[in-house]
Amino acid sequence: MQTRTLEIGVGLFLLAGLLALLLLALRVSGLSVSGNTETYKLYANFDNIAGLTVRAKVTMAGVTIGKVTAIDLDRDRYTGRVTMELEKKVDNLPVDSTASILTAGLLGEKYIGISVGGDEELLKDRGTIRDTQSSLVLEDLIGKFLLNSVSKDSK
Repeated sequence: MQTRTLEIGVGLFLLAGLLALLLLALRVSGLSVSGNTETYKLYANFDNIAGLTVRAKVTMAGVTIGKVTAIDLDRDRYTGRVTMELEKKVDNLPVDSTASILTAGLLGEKYIGISVGGDEELLKDRGTIRDTQSSLVLEDLIGKFLLNSVSKDSK
């Protein structure tokens, strides 16, 4: 009888460990098992979206308010068009708000940060954020630094 109780305890412990691993995998991947919250779509055009991926988070003041749902090429402007799904409770963004592609942590995970503007007019569902700041590309910075140092040495 005692070995049976021990086996059941070990089995429950293993099951709890597997559930914890599943929950951890869901949190790391950005997926969730929670129900659908009401959302609305906004668009933003960026000159360079290097490193931004679908399902990247959208934040305001450090709080996650949505996610990136699609990244396309705008063939008219030749820019990257990002589709974002934001929570309906944050539907009071002014039209002069700014969207920036930012980097989180040492691993370089890219996400979109929204800074609130001061206009009275609000963005509506399927509206476009006009003021954007593109991703900072490390290779471009290194190239500019090297070219600048080479031109100084040649003088």
